[in-house]
Amino acid sequence: MILTVTLNPCIDKSSRVEKIKPESKLRCTEVVNEPGGGGINVSKALQKLETTSVALFPAGGHNGNMLCSLLKEEGILFHAVDTKVETRENWIVLETSANNQYRFTFPGREVQEETIKTLVDQIRSFTPTYVVASGSLPPGLPDYFYGLIVKNAAAVGAKCIVDTSGSALQALKGKHSYMIKPNIGELCKMLNVGWIDKNEVPDAAQQAITDGFAELIVVSMGAAGAWLVSSDKRYFVQAPPVEKKSTVGAGDSMVAGITYALQKNRSLKEAIRFGVACGSAATMNDGTQLFNKSDAEKLFTIINQQE
Repeated sequence: MILTVTLNPCIDKSSRVEKIKPESKLRCTEVVNEPGGGGINVSKALQKLETTSVALFPAGGHNGNMLCSLLKEEGILFHAVDTKVETRENWIVLETSANNQYRFTFPGREVQEETIKTLVDQIRSFTPTYVVASGSLPPGLPDYFYGLIVKNAAAVGAKCIVDTSGSALQALKGKHSYMIKPNIGELCKMLNVGWIDKNEVPDAAQQAITDGFAELIVVSMGAAGAWLVSSDKRYFVQAPPVEKKSTVGAGDSMVAGITYALQKNRSLKEAIRFGVACGSAATMNDGTQLFNKSDAEKLFTIINQQE
C-alpha cells in the first residue's frame, strides 16, 4: 500500500480570464475547486493509474471540510487530522489571450507543532510499502519534520520518497530517504555550490547520495527531462515534445509515475521513464487536471523508442 503525506494541503482554485490588466474589473470564468498539495496530488495521480493510496494530511475550517468532501467525491481514501485552523487555498488563473498561466500560492496559517507530530506518528498505524511525503511545510514548522517522516516510515519497513524544497530539503542530509526529487538549483543548495553544469548533474547527485540525502536522486530538469542516479546506476530520460498547457502538478505526476512503477517492481530505468512520461502528460492539460493515463502510456512508448 502507498501512503501519501501532505503537511500543507490546500484547495486549488482555477479560473480563466481573457486578459489580465491592472486597475480593471476582470471577468473570469466559474471557479473550479480541487483538492491540492503535494501528497494529495500524488494520490490523485495514482488513482489515474488505477492504484490505491491513502492520503494523510492536516485539515481545518471551511476549506478543510471542502478538501475532505472533494476527496470523497473523487473516491480517494484519506485520513485527516483536525488542525482547528483554516486550510489554505491557492489560485491558478489562465490568461487565454496569451496562454499565460498565473499561479498565486499562499502560505496558510500556522499549525500547532503537536498537531503535525500527531499526524506523523500516525504513519506507524498504517502498513505501507511506500510513504510519499510531498510539498511545503506549514508556516512556523521546523525544517526537521520531513526527517521525522523518514524515521517513522523506516520504523514500519516502508521506503520513504520525499519531494520538497528549500531548507526542508537541505535538512534531509544524513536522513537517508529512499528517494528525493530536487531540480538543479535545489541540488546546488544541497551541496552548497553556486553552479552545476547539466553534464555534471550525475556526479553531483552521486555526492548527495554519499552525503546521506537518499538512496535514489531524481533530478528534474523540466522540459529537458530528468536524471535518476543511485549508488551504481545513472539513467537520463529526455522528455518527449508535447504541447504545454499547464505545469501545475507535473512534478507530483512524475513522483506518482515513479512510485507506481517501483510498487510494480519495475526496474529503475523503467521507473524514471514512466515518471517522465506522467510528468510530461500532465503539462498537456489545463489548470490542475494532472494527466490522462492514455497520454502517459503513449508518451512512455515514445520514450522507450528513443533508446
